[in-house]
Formats: sequence, C-alpha cells, structure tokens
Amino acid sequence: MFPLQIRVVDKIDLSVKWDDGSESVIKLNKLRRFCPCATCLSELEKQSKTYIPIFSLDQVSVKEINTVGNYGLMITWQDGHKTGIYEFPFIRMLAGN
Repeated sequence: MFPLQIRVVDKIDLSVKWDDGSESVIKLNKLRRFCPCATCLSELEKQSKTYIPIFSLDQVSVKEINTVGNYGLMITWQDGHKTGIYEFPFIRMLAGN
C-alpha cells in the first residue's frame, strides 16, 4: 500500500489515493487529534474518553506533507508541529477503510 496522490481538499480533508485503487478521505482535525508523536500520545492518554479538543486554525491547517520511507506521511502543520509520522495503515484506519 503506497499513496499515488495526496492532497488537501477544501482546507478540511486529506485525500489519499492508494496504489490498490482505493481512496481514503479523513478530516484534518481528526488527523491532528490522533497525532502519533510521543508528546501528543501522552496528552491524549491524560484526557477522558469524552474529551473533545478545540484546535486553532493553525493547528489543523497543513503547511507541507512528505512521505517517510515506504511506510508513512509526515505532516507539517501551520503551527510548526511536525513530529508525528502517520503510518499508511493508521491513515486508512482513521479514515474508516
């Protein structure tokens, strides 16, 4: 599984077209909420199951997206956060496919 096309749609969704012909679409705020970096995972563990984060526009706006090896994406957000590597299966799972 490897992305053939990655794009931000209407500043709210990330669309990934995969080499198997499928497409994943996921909300940017959901990607940020489930950032897999150590800092964000630690913060997420501290929150209750009913916690709903409120993000600023900079926190959910994408500045840059790069592939990392053959296994993931590194998203640089407008606020400068970029330490999370989103592995391809994780992206598909968050998108529900």
